Amino acid sequence: MRTRLRDEHGAGAVEFAMIVPLLLVLVLGIAEFGHAFQVQGTLSAAAREGARVMALQNDPAAARAAVRGASPTLDPAVTNAQITVTPQTGCPLTSTTQNVRVTVDYPMPFLTDFFGARIGLTGTGVMRCNG
Repeated sequence: MRTRLRDEHGAGAVEFAMIVPLLLVLVLGIAEFGHAFQVQGTLSAAAREGARVMALQNDPAAARAAVRGASPTLDPAVTNAQITVTPQTGCPLTSTTQNVRVTVDYPMPFLTDFFGARIGLTGTGVMRCNG
């Protein structure tokens, strides 16, 4: 009985060494997915806020400022070049059937470079003109 236990003495260490890389990839994947999920929620909320401001104030500059103000936790910050307001001219004063759309395209950097450098995320908000 004693000889059999000695033969399997290092088996646990070998099995642990084989499983550790898989567990590490799994934990890193969970962390990256959680971060991407949080950033996507922030982008969607910021785009909705920009669409609301555009629909009520009819000012693309104010809509872009609202998007940037609603996403202060993003690093790097959202820039004006990443924000698209459609239509650019805004809402006609008498229209309640036309919609405005604010789209935010954000290249989210990963927390680690294990899965790549970055991934593109998009948040979109749509509102009817004049509320």
